Amino acid sequence: MTIHTLAATIAARKGADPETSWTAKLLSRGPEVCAAKFGEEATEAIIEAVKGDSARLTSEAADVLYHLLVMCAACDVTLSDIEAELARREGQSGLAEKAARQP
Repeated sequence: MTIHTLAATIAARKGADPETSWTAKLLSRGPEVCAAKFGEEATEAIIEAVKGDSARLTSEAADVLYHLLVMCAACDVTLSDIEAELARREGQSGLAEKAARQP
């Protein structure tokens, strides 16, 4: 499954029955619950990275990507929106991009 396929599946589940789809269930609970679940999965990925368990990190990273896209879908942010932002930053030093965000 590609990230585009995953994003399309999440978008398609937005109106699905929460009783038949985990994604629909998360989305029906709102952005706050989706954000909390994303945070939980991100923390689990951090733990596996620190432990140095690459197999577990790979699994948790997949969970993080899924829950990031669910959280974004709950906030009406699409993968295309994220890709456009990445394209805007392309070719720019990460340090310069970060400095440009400073007030």
